[in-house]
Amino acid sequence: MSDKKTILVIDDEVDLQQLMKIALRSRGYRVETANNGVEGLEILKKIEPHLIILDLNMPKMGGLAFYQNICDRNNQPKYSVFILTARANMAKLFQDFIIDGFKTKPFEVDELLDEIDAIINKKFGIVKKIRVSGIERAAKVCIVDNEPEEIKKIGDAFLNVGYVVNSVANGVDAIEYIYGNLPDVVLIKLALPGISGDAVIVQLKRMARTQHIKFILYTKQEAERTVIIDRISTKSGIDSFIQYLHVQQLVNAANQELSQYSTEE
Repeated sequence: MSDKKTILVIDDEVDLQQLMKIALRSRGYRVETANNGVEGLEILKKIEPHLIILDLNMPKMGGLAFYQNICDRNNQPKYSVFILTARANMAKLFQDFIIDGFKTKPFEVDELLDEIDAIINKKFGIVKKIRVSGIERAAKVCIVDNEPEEIKKIGDAFLNVGYVVNSVANGVDAIEYIYGNLPDVVLIKLALPGISGDAVIVQLKRMARTQHIKFILYTKQEAERTVIIDRISTKSGIDSFIQYLHVQQLVNAANQELSQYSTEE
């Protein structure tokens, strides 16, 4: 990079911290390190990092307390944040943080570097658009719904027209699965337990790795408050909002969204 970007790594595992420091410098980044949240806040008095790589479990001040210290009055972080976490912390991560990406420990350093590059390019450089033309393969759909019968009904409709189908039963698992597997289109139920479908979409659309995915939020067509439906349908990141009577409406919506993929670089 001609214009070096600064990354702050906050992690109490010294060996991992130094490994990331060397790896990030090899990609052309300027790197600062801290062993815990207290040290991280002190460093922020001297620098303005383009990205903070933050571990959650640390002594003195953990990742959550540090994150709360860098948020404004609207609970928006003042810096881009990439979280390192144990699998057991996933639910808390998705409920309490607005993040640009995450990795569960242990992880491959090269994969981490690729995701950091994508975030920096999204925030400060030219984003490469997805290319789908010229590649013949079955489209991949992920269905997020907590009702097994509904998953089967929707899944069968997509299988019948040639999609590769996977399903997830809740918002936390959905974020982890979608981030790791990158389906072409995601159909996600609005009323999910824990994290609602629209909140899952907003979280994933913030991340460079998943921002290109087409997201369809759906609910059965029932008596709903119009003001709520209007608010949901205009939320950032939702490509389509469907109140459906027949599952074929969801298939049609997915086909329409995939036909609009850009083929530009």
